[in-house]
Amino acid sequence: LTIMGDAGMEPNISPPDSAAQQDSLFSMTDVILISLITGLFTYWFFFRKKKEEVPDLPKMPPVAAPVRDSSFIEKMKKTGRNIVVFYGSQTGTAEEFANRLSKDAHRYGLRGMAADPEEYDLSDLSRLSEIDKSLAVFCMATYGEGDPTDNAQDFYDWLQEADTDLSGLRFAVFGLGNKTYEHFNAMGKYVDKRLEELGAQRIFELGLGDDDGNLEEDFITWREQFWPAVCEHFGVEATGEESSIRQYELVVHTDVNMNKVYTGEMGRLKSYENQKPPFDAKNPFLARVTENRKLNEGGERHLMHLELDISNSKIRYESGDHVAVYPANDSSLVNQIGEILGTDLDMIMSLNNLDEESNKKHPFPCPTSYRTALTYYLDITNPPRTNVLYELAQYATDAGEQERLRKMASSAAEGKALYLSWVVEARRNILAILQDMPSLRPPIDHLCELLPRLQARYYSIASSSKVHPNAIHICAVTVEYETKTGRLNKGVATNWLKNKVPNENGSNSLVPMYVRKSQFRLPFKPSTPVIMIGPGTGIAPFVGFIQERAWLKQQGKEVGETVLYYGCRHEREDYLYREELARFRQEGVLTQLNVAFSRDQAEKVYVQHLLKKNKENVWKLLNEGNAHIYVCGDARNMARDVQNTFYDIVAEFGNMSQTQAVDYVKKLMTKGRYSLDVWS
Repeated sequence: LTIMGDAGMEPNISPPDSAAQQDSLFSMTDVILISLITGLFTYWFFFRKKKEEVPDLPKMPPVAAPVRDSSFIEKMKKTGRNIVVFYGSQTGTAEEFANRLSKDAHRYGLRGMAADPEEYDLSDLSRLSEIDKSLAVFCMATYGEGDPTDNAQDFYDWLQEADTDLSGLRFAVFGLGNKTYEHFNAMGKYVDKRLEELGAQRIFELGLGDDDGNLEEDFITWREQFWPAVCEHFGVEATGEESSIRQYELVVHTDVNMNKVYTGEMGRLKSYENQKPPFDAKNPFLARVTENRKLNEGGERHLMHLELDISNSKIRYESGDHVAVYPANDSSLVNQIGEILGTDLDMIMSLNNLDEESNKKHPFPCPTSYRTALTYYLDITNPPRTNVLYELAQYATDAGEQERLRKMASSAAEGKALYLSWVVEARRNILAILQDMPSLRPPIDHLCELLPRLQARYYSIASSSKVHPNAIHICAVTVEYETKTGRLNKGVATNWLKNKVPNENGSNSLVPMYVRKSQFRLPFKPSTPVIMIGPGTGIAPFVGFIQERAWLKQQGKEVGETVLYYGCRHEREDYLYREELARFRQEGVLTQLNVAFSRDQAEKVYVQHLLKKNKENVWKLLNEGNAHIYVCGDARNMARDVQNTFYDIVAEFGNMSQTQAVDYVKKLMTKGRYSLDVWS
């Protein structure tokens, strides 16, 4: 401050004094300059060395780069591992399979580790040959329309750009996919093909698991042939050890600060009390439910429209994106498990990884209570996989029950058939298995270690952020069915959402959520025509699309034809968003509204029948208008039937053979003009 003040002040010197000072200053400057130049010249001429002699110093060995935390090679060397199993997992199944394969390794005198590719530098694959008897296995799930899972995106990008020589790498790939989807197991196939292109050696054939069939059986069948191939390649033999190996140890907390205990948070402790953006899978936002209304007027099902308030969250979304919600298990199921196992569910405990070098310290956030773990963190409603049955068998005191469990967990044809009928087709969850096997009473901590994580559920967003910037709308149908054993099974998320009461204080109106970006997008030009096909709750993203086209029209933009093909069972029962669609049609935003009521007449009518009926108009929009096609809903039947209908329309009006018509539609997909948002 003083300097600034001084610099801004006028010097208080009289004119004559100032002139005199200037004269003396110039003469003094001259003297100093002449002296300085003379001194420098003298030094340069007399004292400098003609050439600086640089002594030859011994060359220092290059300093090794510091070991990165992201080097899985260094970690494997440090912990004596020689097999690494990477997983690309969206719902936890691929991660589960990777853990099972890494645990298998000890039976063959090898040591394995499961690894998330997101946490490591995969360019280190070229160095894996530094480790004796080394092998990289990849359990890769395919998400959406042939996409990598979120945690495998960086690995996928690296593979596409890599020109690394992987000739020393030995590998095997097991893919997880679903045959009802267009790009079945695209990620597994790509990783397998690309690693070979980069020079890596495949030691066992690509496995292709199909979740539309029996994914568990596909994995077991592949695995039982994979390990003999590994043994043959490395010249090792099975040790015969089939013993159960615990991965985590139980620690019971008798005197614990409750502020340090997890109560359902997905990542950071107390993150639900102290919310901080950005919000994602590990840090979901607690959105308040502001509306929860039943959409259908009759019938046995419950179809609902929910609105989540995302004000002040900084969450942004586009029409076509997905909202992920973290549900909670039904408290009555949790209580029944506690009662059967005779456990105090409110006991505070931790399950700590026995492998201290593992990045995964706990199977779920710890410390926590058994009640919290079974409510928010563990999947207790899906039929357990065979590895869970195998590990639990040791706790059955009845010899017959123990044998039955071991048989279902075996790779024998009889065992696979029994598992399929008794567990999968009967939809027996862990509670049903405990009820039907009275002698099976495992320690609850081991059960919690074995059960898979409860996953987020994804819904197509039924709103446009242009119209609803502070809200996300969901359209869903509650899942409820009777099993072959006479039990009533309920969908976890939909029944939990159904009970969310708007504007109620407390957690009963809060939904932990985040947004997952999608490729399901309206055309860049609003003037491009769109054909939307979405029966049932498949209408969800199109409600958002139509809202957005209406908004664009209000902004004075030229909006192309907006055509909807919608279907439901009965006009008077489950015609979703009837009033909204009628209003959009009246306003001219929706240029065509074609609705198929499948059960209102003797012969069933579906959306593909209406497409055939309007085939000339469909072809005109497609061929002349460069229309974009969008299909949302059931992948197994509807999406396939609709696609076949487009093949027929293209073949008929484009004068093409069936093969040419198929190629035409596939090219539309490649160009982003035929988009799918489907589920099975």
